[in-house]
Amino acid sequence: MSNKEKLCGISYFYTMKEENLQIATFANGCFWCTEAVFLRIEGVEKVVSGYTGGTIKNPAYREIGTGRTGHAEGIQIFYDENKVTFTTLLELFFATHDPTTLNRQGHDVGTQYRSAIFYNSESQKEQAEAFIDLLENEAVFDSPIVTEVTALGPFYIAEADHQMYYDRNRETSYCQFVIDPKINKIKKYYSTKLKENTPKDAI
Repeated sequence: MSNKEKLCGISYFYTMKEENLQIATFANGCFWCTEAVFLRIEGVEKVVSGYTGGTIKNPAYREIGTGRTGHAEGIQIFYDENKVTFTTLLELFFATHDPTTLNRQGHDVGTQYRSAIFYNSESQKEQAEAFIDLLENEAVFDSPIVTEVTALGPFYIAEADHQMYYDRNRETSYCQFVIDPKINKIKKYYSTKLKENTPKDAI
């Protein structure tokens, strides 16, 4: 895959554009977790794990882990807005991580695990900010939301072994103790938004 193809999921963008799919880019902790959640949502056609929000070009996972690249572990969600709205994706985003902890999700600590929404249009920006205002006004969380809302820059696709990680490694302790509870939560509270079958095609 060329460097150009690694930017903003370009290797998928044109195919998805032809199919009239939209793209949402989130960071809310380890991308193994976030990818697994959104892959199960009706209307989501593809989820790609990668790195965004930093300054280093073509970063590797080992560099991201140092917390010095500025990048967050993120996902790009390719979705059919006739089946799932951006607002619904925002609801799931905030329901499946803690947006009040700065640069941390559970035992995963560092700027690479920050809570962030990377918008690719003014509409997405406005919807994200309005949703955060709603959550704050309703005092849904005990502490202030620290989720970053910023324009999407280059998105670098992560290495192949990080794609579809949960579905290929369910027996690991991380999947069982960290990701399984998130999956169980969406099954319990968002059952009507789940697809019948989860895609099994890894990158």
